Amino acid sequence: MRLTKFTDLALRAVMRLAVCEQDGPLTTQEVAEAMGVPATHMAKAVTRLQHLGVLEARRGRGGGLALTGLGRHASVGWLVRELEGEGEVVACEGDQPCPLRGACRLRRALRDAQEAFYATLDPLTVADLVGSPTGPVLLGLAARRPD
Repeated sequence: MRLTKFTDLALRAVMRLAVCEQDGPLTTQEVAEAMGVPATHMAKAVTRLQHLGVLEARRGRGGGLALTGLGRHASVGWLVRELEGEGEVVACEGDQPCPLRGACRLRRALRDAQEAFYATLDPLTVADLVGSPTGPVLLGLAARRPD
């Protein structure tokens, strides 16, 4: 199973925000710089995470991004499912449907493998992902802005 770049980016953003809470909120630009990605890509991930209720964004002085209670305690499996959507590992339908789709055992096996992948992530929370040694590395990715 391979995650989309979007899901990877969103997960990294959540992890970065999880370790910087004591220092105050970060801006989308700061998170993007820490992750080495364009701010426009990060803004799309932030918007999706807001819609999921994982983070909130506040405008103005002292504003920025902050994880919600859901964001801090969310199951990684749930979050990945939400970010990846309902798609299957293989595309059996579409413009050129697979001729085996009516009698294929591979599709079911791949669905089961996909669910096993998510099930492995279900017991993990965002807090689990940022424990040592990951947390200190995340904190060192970019210097905080001066207050």
